[in-house]
Amino acid sequence: MKKLLVIATTFAAISSVAMADIQAPPGSTYTASRKLGRALSNIVYGFVEIPEQIVRKDDAYGRNAGYSYGIIDGASRGMRRLGYGFYELITFTCPTYRGTYKPPYERCGADNRIEMNPHDGLSEFPPELGFENGFQHTRSQKY
Repeated sequence: MKKLLVIATTFAAISSVAMADIQAPPGSTYTASRKLGRALSNIVYGFVEIPEQIVRKDDAYGRNAGYSYGIIDGASRGMRRLGYGFYELITFTCPTYRGTYKPPYERCGADNRIEMNPHDGLSEFPPELGFENGFQHTRSQKY
């Protein structure tokens, strides 16, 4: 009985100190189905970059830049999305970017996350026009 008590106490002491890492790995949210969805959204909604960039360039540089530079930049970004979309549609079953299903876009920010940077890179999914319910409840007003 004494031996059983020592074993139980030892097991309780070890199990109270032991910690398991039950978190999912960082790339676990990027799956083949997400890659397929990203490909289809880039193909279908990639053209939304044109009006989005017109508005962004208009806010940043003025109306003339919005309707000249914004159209050119939006068309360029839309074509890149279309290209990435077809690339990811063809290869959605294969982990192509560094052995993962993450998007092969340019990375933005110091922590290498994918986020919207209207000047340099692409977000993972095309931008939403109107109310951006995926990010906030309403857009902020500029007065």
